[in-house]
Amino acid sequence: MNNTFTHPNRLRGYFSIGAENISKPMNLGNLFRSAHAFGANSVFTISPHKKVSNNMRAMNKSDTSKSTEHLPYYEWESVEKMQVPKGCEIVGIELLEDAKELPSFRHPMRAAYVLGAEAGSLSESMIERCDHIIKIPTTFSINVAIAGAIVMYDRVRSLGKFPRPPVTSWGQEEEVSEHLYGKSINLIDNR
Repeated sequence: MNNTFTHPNRLRGYFSIGAENISKPMNLGNLFRSAHAFGANSVFTISPHKKVSNNMRAMNKSDTSKSTEHLPYYEWESVEKMQVPKGCEIVGIELLEDAKELPSFRHPMRAAYVLGAEAGSLSESMIERCDHIIKIPTTFSINVAIAGAIVMYDRVRSLGKFPRPPVTSWGQEEEVSEHLYGKSINLIDNR
């Protein structure tokens, strides 16, 4: 059985994922390992606790893929110092009342996803900096690494070039249509 998943060649756009004020190296390692597996282009932290910054060895216990050897890792001291590429949209993941629910969210082609700390939330300054705030529809908060993995899975599912699922469980899978470069698509009959 071939366990190789070749989705990075199928995924459109790019994304980065990280956490603000994270304090547990094992959680960060799990998040970064998932990011590596889902084809992230980079990973980051904003104002990480010194237990994280000074202890990459502990993080690597849960990050068996050693993601920071394969992906750029950025560490910013504050929200104000965080830099993203031009055109990249910052997506905060937070259980706020007015946050958009993940199943209804259209992922930007260029995104930086930010999760809050384990025992807290995104800071007010981070929330203000976000272009979008989304939430996973749960009744209470879940582990930061699991939340990140759910969001990345949803991104791969919606932006990857995968066929739509059949309408019924016994239905036929649709073919993936080939992208036509440089040709316009006429969706309206102009007769």
